[in-house]
Amino acid sequence: MVRERVISSSSVSTDEERFNESLRPERLDEVVGQRKVVEQLRIALEAATKRQEPLEHVLLAGPPGLGKTTFAQVIARELGATIRITSGPAINKAGDLMHWLTEMKRGDVLFIDEIHRLNRSVEEFLYAAMEDFRVDFTIDSGISGRTVNIALRPFTLIGATTRSGLLTAPMRDRFGIQFHFEFYTKDDLAEVLRRSARKLRIQSEEEALARIA
Repeated sequence: MVRERVISSSSVSTDEERFNESLRPERLDEVVGQRKVVEQLRIALEAATKRQEPLEHVLLAGPPGLGKTTFAQVIARELGATIRITSGPAINKAGDLMHWLTEMKRGDVLFIDEIHRLNRSVEEFLYAAMEDFRVDFTIDSGISGRTVNIALRPFTLIGATTRSGLLTAPMRDRFGIQFHFEFYTKDDLAEVLRRSARKLRIQSEEEALARIA
């Protein structure tokens, strides 16, 4: 069964989740590092807003621990959209995605971490959903089985991967926006610590921050 986490402006979270969320950037202006990604993403968001269309599907690639999930959440906030979070290994079959795809409102975000680990049948099911915002879903089986074509509200799929080379070409080609994350510099890490200290109202010395970074 698929595991999901839905985040919207009305979401209620635990104290620990609220604490963790409070340290993460909420807007692009608050993001530290990944300057090329931020700059290109800002342009894409402004263009989508002017066209009054959902943002193109986004692929975030790079080593683990560089903030791909955080970026996905920032994108959703910039769009004013609800984001549904899951991962490739958690999706066993196409039917697991149906209730999300049919419930999402126009412009909502579906984030799939480790998207390179989707099984082939689920991946192929997503092709039409991403390209045409429609899916063919089979009801029942055998003689009584039938296929229903279901129209979806336009949405943005954000995929994250640490192994982009494992993505098939048809899946990769359906992402209109693709970013590769770089490792953070020492200055970037020091700035992350500096901002976290300010949010927590903790006094910090520059020398100490530099050593930790």
